[in-house]
Amino acid sequence: MAVISPPELDPELDRAPRRIAMRQRLGRWDVKLSPYLYVSPFFIVFAIVGLFPLAYTAYVSLHKWHLIGGKGAFVGFENYAYVLAQPNFWIGLRNTFSIFLLSSVPQVIIALVLAVVLNNNIRAKTFWRMGVLLPYVVAPVAVALIFSKMFADSPTGLINTLLGTVGIDAIRWHAGVLSSHVAIATMVDFRWTGYNTLILLAAMQAVPSDLYEAAVLDGANRFRQFISITVPMLRPTIIFVVITSTIGGLQIFDEARMFDQTGQGGADRQWMTVTMYIYELGWGAQKSFGRAAAVAWILFLIILLIGLMNFWFTQRIASSGTTAGKKKKR
Repeated sequence: MAVISPPELDPELDRAPRRIAMRQRLGRWDVKLSPYLYVSPFFIVFAIVGLFPLAYTAYVSLHKWHLIGGKGAFVGFENYAYVLAQPNFWIGLRNTFSIFLLSSVPQVIIALVLAVVLNNNIRAKTFWRMGVLLPYVVAPVAVALIFSKMFADSPTGLINTLLGTVGIDAIRWHAGVLSSHVAIATMVDFRWTGYNTLILLAAMQAVPSDLYEAAVLDGANRFRQFISITVPMLRPTIIFVVITSTIGGLQIFDEARMFDQTGQGGADRQWMTVTMYIYELGWGAQKSFGRAAAVAWILFLIILLIGLMNFWFTQRIASSGTTAGKKKKR
């Protein structure tokens, strides 16, 4: 019986489908991998300068680690227990939250008002818009030195002299807890209010002018336009400003460190912040990097917790605004 062998395929025709398949496969890989390759530089840099220091600080906090002697024995959470038992840590935490609240709340309100003023058609508006950013470019050490002289305890200090003209007795700004916090919060507001003003002003520029024209036709005054149009339209930007102010406010160091000559936060630690306490543990008399790293990680967890609370509150406010808008439409 004759056996019919299958016809031989042309080698060129046999390779062609493979080439097409390979090209298709490469095309699929290109579609899947290219987006990740494009954004990978950010994550690589973030892993190097963000995640690695965070993980290494956690590693240091679990060891005895001297500034000169280097790494010691593994001690687990002993550094955390030591820090949480120290009164100075809780004093620093109190001072940090007090200065943060005294600076951040007025800062956001003043920045919002200034942004509204600069958003109007005023003369030399470019000059004024650039002018509010000038305090931000001044070195924080220079700001702290100037303001520490302005808030001098003597009656001849600038602020005390101004208070004296309206019949208020001289205040010992460096002696009291609240007075020192007010002075440091003023420095923080001086530096960061203009920066936040420009962020809010940029967001205001994106608000459609049709809304304001319709409000004018309906008889709404400027204040009503601000409450009913400007503030709701700026809600995402205000959330961003509040979160960044929270992170910066809880990490305050320069202004408090330079408020006096010694940099210890006052004789009774009146204005010593948590970051100043970290510096004291790591580079002060103890020279303990392990304990300083423990405080740094506790501060990180506090900032993370407050950030999550901020996010939860702002999400609730945003959802309530959306729900109210839908009800009005119905």
